[in-house]
Amino acid sequence: MKYPITGSCQCGQVTYKLAKPPIAVAACHCKQCQKLSTSAFSITAMVDSDAIDISGEMNEWSRVAASGNTSSAKFCPVCANHIYHYNPGNPQHLMLKPSTLSDTSDINPTIHVWVCEKQDWVQIPEGVMTYDTQP
Repeated sequence: MKYPITGSCQCGQVTYKLAKPPIAVAACHCKQCQKLSTSAFSITAMVDSDAIDISGEMNEWSRVAASGNTSSAKFCPVCANHIYHYNPGNPQHLMLKPSTLSDTSDINPTIHVWVCEKQDWVQIPEGVMTYDTQP
């Protein structure tokens, strides 16, 4: 994939440009991500916050994570598509929702977290890093 690459929410009200590849791509199997994705897991790409330029108004929602940290989500107020999550205590990294990228062909999780909560039918590929909870 050639960078920069663009992305957007479903309705196009929020757009962004990502200047460089993600640091890591993870599949999270926690119950909260299952609710968020309405599926068995959610995919997240850790990116440097200074590598992304976002346009458009976003709403925010926060909760306390199992770690005790705050997990805040930024999402489109029109279509409610999540764009990224972040920990206010670690603002240099954002957890981008890579399904919002215009080209998702290189999205390949190499880390699986919260596998202690994964659905029994999910098969994790061999050779990827796995963590029972959050590393």
